[in-house]
Amino acid sequence: MLDEQLKRTSDEMVLRNYSQKTVKAYVGCIEDYLSQNQADLYWCDIEAIRQFLLEKQSRGLAPQTINLYLNAIKFYYRDVLHLGDTINLKFAKRSKKLPVVLSKSEVLRIIDAVSNPKHKAMIALAYGAGLRVSEVVKLRIGDLNLEELTIHLKQAKGNKDRITILSASIVNDLRRLMTGRLVGDFVFASERGGRLTERTAQKIFEHALKAARIGRGATFHSLRHSFATHLLENGVDVRYVQELLGHQNIRTTQIYTHITNPAMRRIVSPL
Repeated sequence: MLDEQLKRTSDEMVLRNYSQKTVKAYVGCIEDYLSQNQADLYWCDIEAIRQFLLEKQSRGLAPQTINLYLNAIKFYYRDVLHLGDTINLKFAKRSKKLPVVLSKSEVLRIIDAVSNPKHKAMIALAYGAGLRVSEVVKLRIGDLNLEELTIHLKQAKGNKDRITILSASIVNDLRRLMTGRLVGDFVFASERGGRLTERTAQKIFEHALKAARIGRGATFHSLRHSFATHLLENGVDVRYVQELLGHQNIRTTQIYTHITNPAMRRIVSPL
């Protein structure tokens, strides 16, 4: 019975063109909830949902994860069982941590620490274009326009296409990497064929970070944070940065303005 309902959920999400990653995450959350609350397979017990989320919170799960569970459970009852929007629970308050941003010199140290040409180009491209790791590994040769210095990202987060910029400084490296290959080939292909996995790309960055002797808790996504911050430092309007990053809401982009606040930097400590 549970498997049937999970299949219904998966099918409904696929019909609505949800990404594979979102489908997997939602189905996993719903399975977790229903496996502990089998009686709620066909009707909604709000108090059971509340207790389930409180238990997750007591285990130290991040607010974003709590919200993922709540969204998934709401989807199941509202869109699969068609019980209506009956779950009147508030979302967990998201943490307001500032992202880890690398300095320009740190980014260059990380790139210089990589000896493999393909890996070096991958990290440089991710920073220079502000890409997510999922976008980097899915890039195909036909997505890059080396003459116009643009990248056409297809079906990125939210299944939206967007255009972003390409750094002229890595064009020759990319040409060498793509020579003799077809437009449909992945730019950063795996040695075993197909594309690199996201985890492989993250490990490549982690090794480069260690080799560059940078001890801060940066991740592959810090390259994207750094791209946005450095553009704002260079005077690029936040609305253009929003478009390059593919943010739906400008408030998501404006978090970087807190890092680049020039007025804050002019304040001198009294010590």
